[in-house]
Amino acid sequence: MKKQTLRGFATISYWADDVEAAKKWYAELLGMQPYFERQGPDGRLVYAEFRVGDYQHELGLIDRRFAPARSTAAPGGAIMYWHVDDIEAAQEQLKSMGAEEYEPVTHRGQGFVTASVTDPFGNVLGIMYNPHDLDMLNP
Repeated sequence: MKKQTLRGFATISYWADDVEAAKKWYAELLGMQPYFERQGPDGRLVYAEFRVGDYQHELGLIDRRFAPARSTAAPGGAIMYWHVDDIEAAQEQLKSMGAEEYEPVTHRGQGFVTASVTDPFGNVLGIMYNPHDLDMLNP
């Protein structure tokens, strides 16, 4: 069997002008504090990282000053979806925390359901109910 080039999701980076506020928002959403933080030379928090979910994927919050030169603060581009067990409840929770709907709950067929929001810091946060993810966890 040929070794795959892309071996799996490693880290997703979300950008924020105020990393401290983003850290608090995501800590509330995830029910945990980041396991790693870094302050910049001025003492401000510039990076916070969480380990999330069944595979302990990394979610990094990074000061927008360090975003790639060609990036934009406007939401758009690729959407990375996090698996959730109850998509409607997750979407409502996110919106109750100040996120704005980017894409409504959409049934994609065969049990796959997606939705997304823009977090208060301008990042698109995708959520998905994916029966394949559950099959991988419970072979």
